[in-house]
Amino acid sequence: MVSMIERLLDPASLPDPTSTVTLVQTHISSVIVADRFVYKIKKPVNFGFLDFSTLEKRKYFCHQEVRLNQRLSKEIYLGVLPVLQEGERFRIGEGRGAAVEYAVKMKRIPEQVLMKSMFREGRLGIEHLNSISLLLARFHSEAERSKEIDSFGEPEKFKINTDENFMQTGKYVGRTLKEEDFLSLRGWTDAFYQKYGRLFRERIEKGKIRDCHGDLHMEHICLTEPVSVIDCIEFNDRFRYSDTLSDIAFLLMDLEYHGGRDQAAHLWKAYQVESGERDVEELLVFYKVYRAYVRGKVISFQLDDERLPGMEKERIARQASAYFDLARRYIG
Repeated sequence: MVSMIERLLDPASLPDPTSTVTLVQTHISSVIVADRFVYKIKKPVNFGFLDFSTLEKRKYFCHQEVRLNQRLSKEIYLGVLPVLQEGERFRIGEGRGAAVEYAVKMKRIPEQVLMKSMFREGRLGIEHLNSISLLLARFHSEAERSKEIDSFGEPEKFKINTDENFMQTGKYVGRTLKEEDFLSLRGWTDAFYQKYGRLFRERIEKGKIRDCHGDLHMEHICLTEPVSVIDCIEFNDRFRYSDTLSDIAFLLMDLEYHGGRDQAAHLWKAYQVESGERDVEELLVFYKVYRAYVRGKVISFQLDDERLPGMEKERIARQASAYFDLARRYIG
């Protein structure tokens, strides 16, 4: 039986003319890539921290994805379209038929404008770093703040995230994570809350806990005109409501992971000038450790897919280990 997604790969099923259609599958979305546009359809999955299990929830989170991402990429996120069914036929767009799914419509982004590609090819210049720092500083200063959002900056609440990290990565000890590093990082993290709990509370008092991006790494930054940032976390407020320092720490860590220490240093200095951040080095290191550990964890999760070939599992394991190693190096 031909699936809905397979039928949508027919150019006639899409709302805009296209000569090519390809499909990219992630663990949470089916992404239909046409010449000029991309259509993302959420999968009916429930991972606990993410629940797309009903059509109503998928519709809601499609609208959330557009609303939240338009804060940093209004020109890319174009809206939500229904996936309509008439008999055996499926198509994306308005018209006759029952809505059986919903799709986020985005402008297609050329690979060569992604920050990760520009860095890898040696095309990432000081002017790009300055533009990124200005955009992020302005975004962080204007992002929503409330008493509820402030509560996510409390050390007791943030500790839920780090406790969850260590609980979820225990099974990877000996595979992607050395036991001594696991114990050192867990001990260091718990001790940090004891020693520096006041720093978290000071950040709340300064209004630094905001509705941030949540997944701020180089693959999500588009050096278009103007600069855009895509793929924020729409599916769980807990991962997005955070200290602005945690948001920028993710990008700094990602640059350092890929060997861009000089670029990270420049970006941080430029961001400090634009944002007025001062005297936050201890907390910045904490958030870099947290972000590196999360990347190691998320990549390790891919090893649970039994369908992966052996060589691919080895590559994924090396990548996850490198992030855990970076987290360990940050703490000395």
